[in-house]
Parts: sequence; C-alpha cells; structure tokens
Amino acid sequence: MDMDRERPRLSRRWILKGAALAAVPYALLPEPQAGASGSVDYPPAEWTPASTSNYTDSSRPGTYAIDRVIIHVTQETYANTLAIFQNPEKQVTAHYVVRSADGHVAQCVRESDIAWHAGNWSYNTRSVGIEHEGWVDQPSYFTNALYEQSAKLTASICDRYGIPKDREHIIGHYQVPGTDHTDPGPNWDWVRYIRLVNFA
Repeated sequence: MDMDRERPRLSRRWILKGAALAAVPYALLPEPQAGASGSVDYPPAEWTPASTSNYTDSSRPGTYAIDRVIIHVTQETYANTLAIFQNPEKQVTAHYVVRSADGHVAQCVRESDIAWHAGNWSYNTRSVGIEHEGWVDQPSYFTNALYEQSAKLTASICDRYGIPKDREHIIGHYQVPGTDHTDPGPNWDWVRYIRLVNFA
C-alpha cells in the first residue's frame, strides 16, 4: 500500500450527489398506512376514515358523556358501507364497521367525534355506533368471527368509558327513540352477544 498517495479530494459535485442520494429514501417512504395504531381508538381496528361531512367534530367525553353502545346491521356489504361513509353526500356514519367473514374491524370516526348513526341527536352524542356487515333477514352473516370480534370491541369501549356491559347500555338501533329501523333484527343473538362482551 502506497502511504504517500494523496487522499482523493471530495468535490462539491460529489458531496451534493451524496446528499441527494441520502435524501432519496426519505422522499420515497410511503405515507403512514391506514390502521396505524396511533390513528385508531381500538388498536386491532384499521383506520378507514369517513368523510368529514358525515359526522360532527367533537371532544367527547369532555363535551358529551359516552354511556351507550349502539348495535347496527349495515343492510349493505362491508365495502359498500365504507364507501357510503366516505361519500360526503350520504350524511351518515358509524364509528366502526365489523366484517362478516372474519370479524375485521374498520374505524371510520374517532370515538371523540359524533357519528351520525342513531337518527337521534341525543343518542348520537352519547353513544358509540358499531355497524355489522349483513342483512337483518340473513342470519348467515352473523358469523362466529363477527360476534367474537364485535364483542371484544364493545367490551373495550365499555371498559374505557365505564359503561355497564348490559342490555340497558348496549342497545340495538331499533331501541333508539324515534327510529324507524329494525336492526340488528330478530336474528341477532343478544344473549350470546352480551355473554361474549362480558367474557371478552
């Protein structure tokens, strides 16, 4: 090795080229993914935001106490429900949607905000709404996975807000005063669901 050889000089061009290359990975990093744990109130959920035109920005439970969970059935597919919530003209949302096949949970509205799901402003302000993929007259959509994952979600909500895990505080959409909805319908197994919530 020749110790007398002069060290190569770093040209300005070489330094700029190196700096540009060093910056490339940061420029190419993808945006944060939907479902990042910092985006959701319930860590297993995937963040799939609704249009901001379809809910009311709030800071619950500071502005309104949360004392109910309202159970809905979509009367739509999972994908179509998410698309409806993302359409600013629809004027409807729920906080969560649970998929039938595997119980996958999407969060569409932060729990601190007021989703428009109950058709009753007072109940919207005080509740978290959970939609379940399916139709009230097709009980095959109410799979074991849907019941189990929904119950874990409801138990988490009840634990976080001190909501009793009973039928007075976990209600169907049909129980909201003034509603014309029948969901979750006669095929929803309330005894099983409340048991799963309490053992989640």
